[in-house]
Parts: sequence; C-alpha cells; structure tokens
Amino acid sequence: MLKSGKLIAINEKDNVAVAVESIKKGETLTFNGLSFIAAHDIKKGHKIALRSINKGENIIKYGYPIGHATVSVSVGEWVHTHNISTNLEGLSEYSYNPQGDISFSKVREYPGFMGYVRENGSVGIRNEIWIINTVGCINKTAEILAREANRIYAGKTDGIYSFPHPYGCSQLGDDHKNTQKILAGMVMHPNAAGVLVLGLGCENNNIPEFKKTLGSYHGSRVKFLSAQDVEDEIEEGLRLIGDLVDYAQSFKRQQCPASKLVVGLKCGGSDAFSGITANPLAGLFSDLLTGLGGTTILAEVPEMFGAETILMDRCTDKDVFDKTVSLVNSFKEYYMRHNQKIYENPSPGNKEGGISTLEEKSLGCILKGGRSKIVDVLDYGSRVSKPGLNLLASPGNDMVSSTALMAAGAHLILFTTGRGTPFGAPVPTLKISSNTELFNRKRNWMDYNAGKLLEDDHVDHVRDHFFQFVMRVASGEVLARNELNGYREIAIFKDGVTL
Repeated sequence: MLKSGKLIAINEKDNVAVAVESIKKGETLTFNGLSFIAAHDIKKGHKIALRSINKGENIIKYGYPIGHATVSVSVGEWVHTHNISTNLEGLSEYSYNPQGDISFSKVREYPGFMGYVRENGSVGIRNEIWIINTVGCINKTAEILAREANRIYAGKTDGIYSFPHPYGCSQLGDDHKNTQKILAGMVMHPNAAGVLVLGLGCENNNIPEFKKTLGSYHGSRVKFLSAQDVEDEIEEGLRLIGDLVDYAQSFKRQQCPASKLVVGLKCGGSDAFSGITANPLAGLFSDLLTGLGGTTILAEVPEMFGAETILMDRCTDKDVFDKTVSLVNSFKEYYMRHNQKIYENPSPGNKEGGISTLEEKSLGCILKGGRSKIVDVLDYGSRVSKPGLNLLASPGNDMVSSTALMAAGAHLILFTTGRGTPFGAPVPTLKISSNTELFNRKRNWMDYNAGKLLEDDHVDHVRDHFFQFVMRVASGEVLARNELNGYREIAIFKDGVTL
C-alpha cells in the first residue's frame, strides 16, 4: 500500500488512487514523486487518475482491472461511474490454476476464549434460550413467550429470544426445504443452551415433518410444542422454557482453544475504505484464526463476481474448485432465470462512498477471506464441518446472508461497513467501521474502528488488538452492539412461488 498526502494506492500496479481526504479542484497533489493538479472536486473515498488512461483501457485498483475507461481520462481527473464501466458480461468459463502453498509467519500462541462446552462436544459463546417457530403464523406467540420468560427467569441465562419470520407454510420445493434447513441450523446452534421448537400444528413445516430435517437432538436441550394441541400454549410454553432454563444453568464457562471458534465474514454498506481497512483486517483475523485451527465462513456470492478466479485459485483441490465454479455459476443462473442483470451492483450507497463497479466492490469484499486456502464450499442452509476458510452459498443481502452464516454454525459475525447499519443476527454481529468518522458518529452501532489503519497505526498491532477483542466478545466479557441494542433478526432466502 502506497500513501502520500491525501492519496493512497493499494497496489503498485494501480493507475488510480483513493482520496483519504476531500480534494478541491485545482489543488496540487504529489504522489510517488509525481505532481499534478486535481481536475475536479473529489470526495473522500473517491478515485483520481494517477496517469492518463485511454478510452477502453483498464482501470487498475487492488492490482486488478475494476472496469475500463469509457472516455479518455487525464491525470488528476475524477474516476467514477461517469467514465468507467464494468468488464463483466454473461457467464464465464474457468480453469483451475492452483497457487502454491501460502507462507505465513509462524503463528504464535494466542489466548483462546471462555466458552460453554455442550454435551455433544460443540462449544457455544452464549448460554441463551431460543424459541424457534416452525411457521410465521405464531410469530406473536413466540414473542409473548420470550417476553414473559425473560421476566420470570431474569438473570438465569444470557437471555431468551424469539426470531419472527414469514415462512414455514404455503411454500414449495427448495423454498420449503431452505426454510427447514435454516431453522434446523438454528435449533442445533451451540449458542443456544436450550431450544423450544414452537409449531402451530397445521402448517407444511409441522413438528413431525420438521423433525425429519432436524435429525438427532438431545431431549433435555430441545423441547417441542404444537400450539393447536394444548389448551393454553403460553402456560405450557413457559413450563417448557422453565425446564430449558434449569438445563442451561448446568453449563459454566470454561477455557476453550481458539480452534473451537467459528466466525462468519460479512460486509454491508461498503465504501471505498472497506477494501483498504475493515475487509483486510477481517482477512488478517481469518488467516490468524484458521492458522490456529479455527474456522471462518465467507458469504455473499454475488459480491465475488469479478474476483472469483482469485478465490478459485486458492481452492485446496480440484473438487473444491469445481464446487466453487458451481457456486458462482448457480448464482449467475439465478439472476438470469429471473431476467435480471447479473452485474446489477454496486448499490447507491456504495457508489456514494466511491465504489464504481462490481469488480471494484468484489475485489475489496473478498479481502475478508484473507489469503488462506479454501477448504470447502457449503450449500445454502448447510452446516460447516471442516476447519479453515469455507465459502457459503448466499446472496449479498445483509439479513439473508447473516442468517445463513449463523445457521451454518458461526458463533459470531464480523460485519464490515463504511456506511453503518444497526442490524444484528441472532449471534453477536460485530460492526467494524472502515473509517474513524463513522465509528465516532455511530458509536451506538459500531463495535470496532478499522479506520485507525489509515492513521498510521501499525497493522500488526491492530490485528493483534482486534483478535484479542474478538476473543473477549466470545468470552462474554464484551457484548456486541446488536446484543446491547436488542437487534436480533433472521431472513430466509426465497426463490419460488407462495401458495
């Protein structure tokens, strides 16, 4: 990374730099020994040409093309959506070009975390009771149960929570299966010491049918209630929750190695600094955790488009490569099936923050996965089983992808952002700001400031401090802002018809 005055270039091959402060038209800038005049007012986070770029020539950032110039661009000109266009078009064919082993500096011993070891050997970082309703018809019943149970059993667990959703009935095919898989992943999640599965009784996803997807479970940990089968579902639900609270109290925190931690990697509301600070910091964390034997999961397939070959070349073998190709092409075909543009991205907020094309967004997004090898590819609704960096089938939507990460087994989610959001998944959802201004302005949302990397704080120091911060969150010493604010939501992917 090259920084000079108000400009920063990520790779020595780049022909554009990013403004780390707003620049006035006519201002003299110096970068890497070159002096030039800014041809426009350029907002913080936006790009400026470091040399003349011909019409049709690639714009280079992160050392890779992020699109091509639609007109000739002079040195000092603002480079954005008005003079750059994507190079992406249609489906692509891929070949496996595995890169050699990636050498990391020797991973020193890092402290683990204090977690809850469950009877099946899994580890949780919270000791909560979750109410999982099989169908949306009883969202309010679940909400009332959670409210009353928290009043009655206050202080005996880390909290009792319900998670409203609109599905579980009037769905067909893959949509119905996806709902069942996500809810089953929640039931089995180790952050929940106990789970009440709450059904109505007449829904497609009734309890007997749901049990077929759920598989084996511990009878003391998972209880079932069909509301149509009892006279007073609130009274019976509170009785069952009382049993679960008693069971949850048998668990105490104990020392666990970092290798037991599963972390989801997600970004939302990105800006130009996301790919310079927050995403690389998440990537450093991912490399460190997987180097210690832990697990990370990278989601948001559409935000791999344009950078997918970098990931494919990091697959551990041809089988994982083939799964990655299928992952990417399946999402492209999903867009085509609905007559939508494959590359309809970035969002208005991304563009306002300085991101011009999907390639630019994707090259910054995949940095959350660091440089480690990719060990597996997970279908939507599947649960992680291999330590190391995994890819997960999910759209880019914040709520849907975060829900999928949680259901896949993520104990917590690292959520990088340059714009900010209050959203939270059922698990701790740590908001990592890409810039200091956002962190200071939205302290009620943000958990960690990666913007300090723009302020000459040494990267190794920030990495180690961040790793220790995440371990403190895992240990329950620090609560994520979404936990403190009560923001815990789920959203389930839908592709088909509703009856």
